[in-house]
Amino acid sequence: MIKMYPLEWFDSLIVNTFSPYTDSISSISEYDSKVLCENIIGESQKIKVQIKVEVFELKSKRQIRLLVRKYHSSFVFLLDSIMESRKNERFISSGFVKIFDMIVTALDDLLSFVEIRFSNFISLDQRAPITYLIVWRTELQTSLEMLLKKKGLDEEQNKEFKMIINLLLSQLYGNKKVKFTYRQVLYLRELVKELEEFSDPGSEIECFSSLDTLLIRLNFNNTEYADYLITKVANYLSSFEILSERFENVLYCYTKLVQVNSNLKITFNPSQQNLITFLEYWFANEIKYLEKKINFLIQEHNSLVNGNSIWQSQDNGKLECILSADQIGLILRATDETRIIKAKSMSYFFKSIVPYLSTPFKKDLSYQSVRSKSYNAEERDKEIAIQSLEKIIRKIKTY
Repeated sequence: MIKMYPLEWFDSLIVNTFSPYTDSISSISEYDSKVLCENIIGESQKIKVQIKVEVFELKSKRQIRLLVRKYHSSFVFLLDSIMESRKNERFISSGFVKIFDMIVTALDDLLSFVEIRFSNFISLDQRAPITYLIVWRTELQTSLEMLLKKKGLDEEQNKEFKMIINLLLSQLYGNKKVKFTYRQVLYLRELVKELEEFSDPGSEIECFSSLDTLLIRLNFNNTEYADYLITKVANYLSSFEILSERFENVLYCYTKLVQVNSNLKITFNPSQQNLITFLEYWFANEIKYLEKKINFLIQEHNSLVNGNSIWQSQDNGKLECILSADQIGLILRATDETRIIKAKSMSYFFKSIVPYLSTPFKKDLSYQSVRSKSYNAEERDKEIAIQSLEKIIRKIKTY
């Protein structure tokens, strides 16, 4: 009768008796083999009854969920252990093979019983059993090898397609110790299905192919592919030698990227960052770098023209400032609040100065807009405003 530990008999048989690391047994008679097979069937039936009884006695779904997952994890562990033992040379005789096959069948049956009867309590993050993975790997490998022969793609697209297939094949067989969860198995099945249905309609975005868009949507966050994609985009953008064109294209590619409806509920590798998050971070840094470079070149140009003066007289009666409206707003607000220049109100102060200013990108500034922006300044604008004021300080020190 099963009492404290329902799997005690199976556990002892697999982990102790048939362990490849002990010399507990080296041969088995036909009679012993027959008795063991009968006991395996009997113990399997007892465990099913015990599971039903235990679940029936529990009152909350949470307790049932914990119990079901505990049994599931134990069956997977025992199944992995017996599959490892059957590889040992000591167990190659027909008697052992028959018993091992019986144990695997019984454990598979118990797993199916738990998964079917209590499917609502099984988590997709549970580790899939090795017998399930053996069948699944074979099916997936066949599908991937057929995809390698897929026709109808241009040379570049075909090269990318084959790279993805090879990445998936290496994921399947690169490391035998890698354990897959049901969620990962379902993801790879969905990915292969999408690749089988994929046909290249062409892409209006030169930095992203149709295949890239598909993989971003499916959150294919494989590290090798993510690095490849970044290198591909960087090479595309570097083809624009004029800085303004490069900046325009990086903004265009970024806009198209954020329009991809990436499904973050699924993922190729749960331990890695989402692919679209990784790409957005790269684009944000690239945009920030190009903005700073453009700003620096504008300031350098104006410094050469004006002899390091921040202000420049214009034909329209306005003074051009190389700072942006946000940065001008910061300096004017600080000037008012420190009472360096006194005015009856901040609005009056901005109204008295801003209409007479312009920037390299905007001739007419709204004093209300400049004033409101001074309250929502970005760190980059603060840094540039401070650098400009420090530049004035250094200049004064030379007088």
